[in-house]
Amino acid sequence: MKTRLVRAFTVLPVAALALAACSGGNGGDSTAGAESADFSATPTGTLNGWAFDNADDVGEARLDHAAAQLDGVTVELDQTAFDAQKLTTRLAGGDVPDVVQMDRRYVTTYAAQDLILPLDECFAAHEVDPETRWYPFVVDDVRFEDEVWAVPQFYQPPAVLLNSRVMSAAGVTADQIDTSDPDTLLAAVAAMYKESGGVPTTLGLDPVATGQAGLWVLAMGGQLTDDEGRPTLDDPANEAGLELLKQLTDAQGGFAKVKSFTDSFDAFGDNNQYVTDQVGAQVNAQWYPNVLSPYLDQVQLEAVPFKDKDGNPFSVASGQAFVIPAGAQNPGAACAWALELTSLEAWQAAAEARSATLEENGGINTGLFTGSPEADQAIRDQFVVATGNAGFDQVISTFYDVLDYGRTFGSSPAGQEIQSELNNAVTATLLGDKSASEALADAQAAAQRAYDNVSAGG
Repeated sequence: MKTRLVRAFTVLPVAALALAACSGGNGGDSTAGAESADFSATPTGTLNGWAFDNADDVGEARLDHAAAQLDGVTVELDQTAFDAQKLTTRLAGGDVPDVVQMDRRYVTTYAAQDLILPLDECFAAHEVDPETRWYPFVVDDVRFEDEVWAVPQFYQPPAVLLNSRVMSAAGVTADQIDTSDPDTLLAAVAAMYKESGGVPTTLGLDPVATGQAGLWVLAMGGQLTDDEGRPTLDDPANEAGLELLKQLTDAQGGFAKVKSFTDSFDAFGDNNQYVTDQVGAQVNAQWYPNVLSPYLDQVQLEAVPFKDKDGNPFSVASGQAFVIPAGAQNPGAACAWALELTSLEAWQAAAEARSATLEENGGINTGLFTGSPEADQAIRDQFVVATGNAGFDQVISTFYDVLDYGRTFGSSPAGQEIQSELNNAVTATLLGDKSASEALADAQAAAQRAYDNVSAGG
């Protein structure tokens, strides 16, 4: 059993996650484990949670809510960052936590190895319909072989955050920042781009090429996996996204210069790229406007949806989830606790805590993007009010508008490797080391090896 566990987890590098808004092991047969777990019994005993690093006000409020609902359960949390190698050691040694927090992209790897429990019986016991509580594409992130393997949380969609000041100076309008119209987009980018001595000083658009590679590929008609979770990085349809990214970076001095320039951004500081006019536009997730809210008197912001090749708003699901390892000593409590953490009442408590924090610090409430449509709407209705800054209000509204247009990256036992190899292919293509076709073929070969390795252990 230990040999199998080590093989399963050596393909997974470290990933740090948190319960935040930015925010004794039999181990082998998860189906048997799920069948033996009594998810309908009143939760009692001690619940051991792992990888609950640095919970913020949102996380603490939800933890307090769940604790109040499960007063017969003693919750003991290891507040460390998720680390695959440490989890390997714990599972192989029989020190199995009851619940673990991890990125949704990695859940299927554990499911394929029978190292976590399917949770359909958990949901049924508590009369929770996953398709109702969460956005369908959020659930699709953690669906494998017709079962749901995790309790998801958060979904913070990307959009294109605009610097109206830079755009106005270049004579560019918001409708020209259209990812479905490359010719118009490239012309707008060229109009805003500035350099000094061959070094960029203002990017027309920072596409965040490696950080948002999957977004570009999927939006341009590609796919990262097939319906069974096998990698499909060499699908010819994936080339369009890489080729558009290369056009965008070539128009702004080339990928090496763009990457060096963006790495120098003071993204979380007083001299961030919007204050200093280092970007005319940038692809950003919903949480980033929170970073900019203290600088509203120094920036001029708008936002537009990211669009797919057909001109429709487009987004991708991403976020964290709770899983219950096979061999957990208290799976019933783990199930109930994870569902309480993601209930409407828990999110309302979190929103109240966040509102109090913002009021104390003079911040702006941009909402919480929970992964649950009911919670998202309730929080927006109660806590998101007009700020008096028309541009920032439009930014907040845009991120809400794109919530319903999400799509899963694809659930795969090799999900982490697919993402890593896609980034390698993007880098090689944008640097001109390989054509998009060659880079994706190499990425596919590596991702397929990882998929075969994980699947062989299932």
